[in-house]
Amino acid sequence: QVQLVESGGGLVQPGGSLRLSCVASGSISGINVMGWYRQAPGKQRELVGTITSGGTTNYGDSVKGRFTVSRDNAKNTVYLQMNSLKVEVTAVYFCNVKMRWWYEYWGQGTQVTVSS
Repeated sequence: QVQLVESGGGLVQPGGSLRLSCVASGSISGINVMGWYRQAPGKQRELVGTITSGGTTNYGDSVKGRFTVSRDNAKNTVYLQMNSLKVEVTAVYFCNVKMRWWYEYWGQGTQVTVSS
């Protein structure tokens, strides 16, 4: 079993920056992929970016070249760096962990709101 704790969300002005963090604990030896998804009100959850334990990244088409995912295996933590934020990125961002088998875990989500 894996537990995920997210942090770093909040209210920022357009053009600001945020770095989301997600710390995994529990059966961490079985973790394969860590990453982020987001869901805006009335919309389906979508891929933001993921990263394997070896450093291979995969981004959603809408965020390629905009956001950066990184991973610190020693700290069992995945990050999402977001710069030059725009209103349209406002959503709940969820940490996701995929195990070496089919199972996956989700964090509770952290709200990112870009507004002036």
